[in-house]
Amino acid sequence: MADTAAEEAAPISAQQLCQVCSGELCCHSVCGSCLGDKSEGCPECVKSTDKPEPADGPKQNGTETDAPVIDSKKEQSQDSKTAEETKIQEDLQESEDPKKPEEEKKEVKEEHSVTEVRAVIESQFEELQAVVERAKREVTEILEGEEKQALRQAEGIRVHLEQRCTELKKTQAQMEKLSKNKNDVDFLQEYSEWKKEATDVSLPGVYIGLMDRLNSFSRVIVDSTQELCTMVVSSYIEKVKDTCKNDKMGIKTTVQAIVAAKQNMSIPDPVTRDDFLKYAAHVSFDADTAHKFLRLTEENRKVTNTTPWQHPYPDLPERFENWRQVLAVESFYLGRRYFEADISGEGTHIGLTYKSIDRKGNESNSCITGNNFSWCLQWNGRTFSAWHSDVETPLNVEKFTRIGVYVDYTKGLLAFYGVVDTMTLIHEYRAEFLEPLYPAFWLSKKENIVALVAPGEPLRLKSPSPPTSPANGAVVSKMAA
Repeated sequence: MADTAAEEAAPISAQQLCQVCSGELCCHSVCGSCLGDKSEGCPECVKSTDKPEPADGPKQNGTETDAPVIDSKKEQSQDSKTAEETKIQEDLQESEDPKKPEEEKKEVKEEHSVTEVRAVIESQFEELQAVVERAKREVTEILEGEEKQALRQAEGIRVHLEQRCTELKKTQAQMEKLSKNKNDVDFLQEYSEWKKEATDVSLPGVYIGLMDRLNSFSRVIVDSTQELCTMVVSSYIEKVKDTCKNDKMGIKTTVQAIVAAKQNMSIPDPVTRDDFLKYAAHVSFDADTAHKFLRLTEENRKVTNTTPWQHPYPDLPERFENWRQVLAVESFYLGRRYFEADISGEGTHIGLTYKSIDRKGNESNSCITGNNFSWCLQWNGRTFSAWHSDVETPLNVEKFTRIGVYVDYTKGLLAFYGVVDTMTLIHEYRAEFLEPLYPAFWLSKKENIVALVAPGEPLRLKSPSPPTSPANGAVVSKMAA
């Protein structure tokens, strides 16, 4: 009884208040007044099949007695209590966490789903647009690169044609001078002498145009669009690059000589050295292209690698910066051409390339051994090797110090010969030439020497000659002329 009095004296805390009306509790969590209301009831009492009993209920004869019923309505059957309390619980839950009608919930859910789908559509199409823009940009760059390459090829052809026009003007002046000779006998004699010394002065008609292969690009674009969801970048970029690697598919410069095919086939191929000398060309080194470790002498017809001595050459766009290479001034284009060079030293390379070769890069495609538009021969100190597109082909050939280079441009033939008393074929290439060919030389090691020789000149390089101190006035530069 003392405990009961203490409990009654204690202040009522917030946890002892009715959850419905905040009144004083009778038991559990609901007060007596609320239990008397039909719409309310004690949830804890509903869970139990027995009636709630007071904490200190009176006992009679040592046995517990039932607690008095607060309201007569609580004396209904247990089934009625359970049904009513279930409804009360639902009402309490609704009062604590009200819910929207079913139609409203459904509308909100559908609106939320549409918003999510719209967001997915926007994000995916933005990503798709970004990929398409990237593909468009890179494909355009590829096409622009092909266009620039075609313009460089056309520029090389133009330079060659200007050289030929200059030669023809000189020939025209000589003919006009001969025509003023009124004595027929003297005229015929002078004309015969001039004819023996004159080189080929013909200038065949030339058509320069672009192979229109844009249908191939369009086909690649259409096929790639169908695969856009999975491989858009590779479809647009890699396939176009592969297409450009094929000469017949990309935009290329074509040169067609308006000469009957039967006439070309009627000219026999050269066999003896005298036959080759009929197509001999004067060749000299282009001082504006020579690397600064290369020294030119003998009126730019001899080059020596003087590493580590550098020469005070002016900085020009045409000059090789990383690879110790030099080009010739003259170019070979249409018809047949032949020249000879004496080589000395391990690592000497001799070949032909296009004028469009990169002069400043340090990658392999800037070297005459490492791209698909250069063809060269290397002497490695023991034997020869052929180089093209960064691929070496070892050759089982004896040593030659003089190399003859023969080009039949129309047939796409480039051949290297060892020259002694007879001509020994070292290696030949078959290719489709698209630009004028320039003699090119790579002197990869110190004391490499290459000397361009006049037709029929006897052998002169027996062993490497040590380089002398570089002389500033030894180089004949086109810039100074």
